[in-house]
Amino acid sequence: MRVERLYRYPVKGLTAEALEEVQLTPGQTIPHDRRFALAQGDSPFDEAAPAFLPKQNFACMMKNGRVVLVRAAFDPHDGTLALSAEGHEPMVARTGTPEGKAALGNWLIRFLGEEARHGTAPDGTPRPPRFTEAPGHAFTDQRLKGISLLNLASLAEVEKAIGRRLDPLRFRANVYFSGLPAWAEHEWVGRDVLLGGARISVFKRTVRCPATQVDLETGERDVDLPRLLREHFGHMDLGVHATVAESGRVAVGDALEPA
Repeated sequence: MRVERLYRYPVKGLTAEALEEVQLTPGQTIPHDRRFALAQGDSPFDEAAPAFLPKQNFACMMKNGRVVLVRAAFDPHDGTLALSAEGHEPMVARTGTPEGKAALGNWLIRFLGEEARHGTAPDGTPRPPRFTEAPGHAFTDQRLKGISLLNLASLAEVEKAIGRRLDPLRFRANVYFSGLPAWAEHEWVGRDVLLGGARISVFKRTVRCPATQVDLETGERDVDLPRLLREHFGHMDLGVHATVAESGRVAVGDALEPA
């Protein structure tokens, strides 16, 4: 088995960033993965006491398919985030300042239009959506911090069954790998896997949601993948989630091996 691609997604719902290598740390995500999010105005997310919330509290592909049209690039060295989309003036701002966060949030609000939900703060004042982060928190779809893996052979089986090609990035995995028979990764649940120089513990299969319906080029929902998975394979799973058990370096081309 071989790592074919590595990705992080610095802003929840926005562009994937390809990596050549990464250092994994126990109990953490890939560095900067899902570090930022646009919290909707009616979201109860509290930066002072960050906790897991379902994805619909934030701008995300499941609810806001058009977010895939935003091109985002994060520079962790100076903390700047660049945003661009057709028909919108591109911008670059620092994520570490209140002014930068406000500018990024306003840009995304303008892009989302009516899909940007406004709410009310606990003190009764109106609250618009806000670009946010919280130290040590990751806006993952799972309560446990970790990484997601996708077996490219399983994806190929799905493509064969439904009669069309699919962009692998619809599934927003961190690690795409080859060399394992289709669906054999489901047997990893409850087991450890050696991933490059790290050890990971697989804790669940990845149940696919309406986010995977979205075409990454158009932002439109063009195929009901959860329904098709259920019809053809009797489940809605594609990929697995794992926590990092032992630290180590992982690079494109590295091996995977059940521990």
